[in-house]
Amino acid sequence: MEVIQALIVQGAQMALVLLLSPLLTGIVRKLKARLTRRRGTSVFQPYRDLLRLLRKDVVLAENASWLFRVVPYLVFATIWVAASLVPTFAAGLMFSWSADLIALIALLGSARFFLALAGMDVGTSFGGIGSSREMMIASLAEPAMIMIVFTLALVAGSTQLSYIAGLFASGVGLRVSLGLALIALVMVAIAENSRIPVDNPATHLELTMVHEAMVLEYSGRHLALIELAASLKLLLYISLIACLFAPWGLARGGGLAVDLIGLAAWLVKLGIGGALLAIFETSIAKMRVFRVPEVLGAALMLGLLATLLLFVSKGF
Repeated sequence: MEVIQALIVQGAQMALVLLLSPLLTGIVRKLKARLTRRRGTSVFQPYRDLLRLLRKDVVLAENASWLFRVVPYLVFATIWVAASLVPTFAAGLMFSWSADLIALIALLGSARFFLALAGMDVGTSFGGIGSSREMMIASLAEPAMIMIVFTLALVAGSTQLSYIAGLFASGVGLRVSLGLALIALVMVAIAENSRIPVDNPATHLELTMVHEAMVLEYSGRHLALIELAASLKLLLYISLIACLFAPWGLARGGGLAVDLIGLAAWLVKLGIGGALLAIFETSIAKMRVFRVPEVLGAALMLGLLATLLLFVSKGF
């Protein structure tokens, strides 16, 4: 009976991250519109867009290979698995043993790799530009993420997400290293999700596109899967930041009532994260593409400094 209950809770988490990710995207868009004195679309518009794309036929280029057709499914499945591994409303679930920060980085890197290959597969100039820019961003974002993982692992003694969340919830004190790691993680999250100021997901200008340039040739259900994967990725990073640096209310066993409290706490965290993202994006302008390495270089230096400070403090 306990195994069945654990499977139900794990399945509920996987279903929730899938169902709520378009809503989170719709809330961010709605808040951005209201902050700029526009009415904006409904928060449920992403669901309508996905259904509309699923009903449309797929249009493929003549020189598109099998890889171009397979990549949307690979990207969606990989990011969905990664988002399901992050403790959202409960920790210590059945598959929590595999919720490792290093495995999470590997899953996200694999999705990015396949999407960049698909952007270059058709041979268009836009796809090549988007893929090259995506790899430029990844070459700095991934090392910064690894340094953040090193910092958290040195503090907690583990890279397992449920263990780190439980330890941080019990209290580890105020640490400068964790503050630097948080700032670096936020910078990496903005870059990885192609948000302002690194990229603008609402534009189709060829001089500024990164993520959108790679998926211009997709249509129909393929584009729907990629858009849903992008929403899942945004929910993943907000949930990851909440799990690591705001683990309050995270359920760790105790029955249905505790899980419901954890669910309510997670929904509040998602709302706060979406609101902060909307406020940040409306208060800053899009930067030039060639200035993005400076921002990610700063995130890498912050992660490195956080790790060095831990070594120095332990040395004393």
